[in-house]
Amino acid sequence: MKRTLSYVGERALLVLISIVVLFPIAWMFLTAFKQPRDAYSLSLNFEPTLQNFVTVFSAPWNLGSMVMNSVVVATVTVAIAVPCAALAAYSFSRFRVKGRKFLFFLILSTQFIPAVVIVLPFFLMFRQLDMLDTRLALIIVNLAIVTPFVIWMIKGFIDAIPTDSEEAAMIDGASRLRVIKDIVLPMAAPGIMTSSIFCFILTWNEFLFALILSRRDAVTLPVGLVSFRTERGDLWELMSAAGVMITVPIFIMALFIQKHFTRGMTAGAVK
Repeated sequence: MKRTLSYVGERALLVLISIVVLFPIAWMFLTAFKQPRDAYSLSLNFEPTLQNFVTVFSAPWNLGSMVMNSVVVATVTVAIAVPCAALAAYSFSRFRVKGRKFLFFLILSTQFIPAVVIVLPFFLMFRQLDMLDTRLALIIVNLAIVTPFVIWMIKGFIDAIPTDSEEAAMIDGASRLRVIKDIVLPMAAPGIMTSSIFCFILTWNEFLFALILSRRDAVTLPVGLVSFRTERGDLWELMSAAGVMITVPIFIMALFIQKHFTRGMTAGAVK
């Protein structure tokens, strides 16, 4: 009886937590298909429409340009950060140089600095360089944010790879770069994939720096949500439609994270 009550209590708690977490998301999806007159109603009885998605891609909202900005910034950030972080993670994992631990801690310590503290120096720097409201500025900022995290994450996967195969390959005459290319990277591929997805999600959801450093040309999706606050009030139906455009790619990424993260952890344990 005690075990049964414990089981029922755990399941009830999980259901309650799931409802609390999923309810706002479900309500956003419902509101995205509501007409303006139904957006403020709590009733589930409404006539669905796709007009909100058409409206957000039309003037003056022009969500399409924001989607393109977010895709370009997130993709380029991942394309640069992951290869550089993989090489840095391999160096921290394999080379026993003096000051290695301190340098690794110094890199990770940048993650503990609140973003609001460093946004002003970035703003002043990019203003002097005439780079405000550009995708390049957002890419540079996001690289500074995500690269330390990706280094730390990939290093954990490389640490789990035995060095026997690397040493055997170098004895046979393989260079260090060839060992990394042909042995380390394939074995650490699940971890690199997981890190890439996390990197993409962090960049895709970044709001503060994009809000401060962009005005019109480089506005990303999270910042674009602010534009739906007008003299009429918050346009919840349009804001929800834009929120769906932001959330759906993240849900898809979450599915990949679950598969690759589990595979990476088990592969590292076996190898």
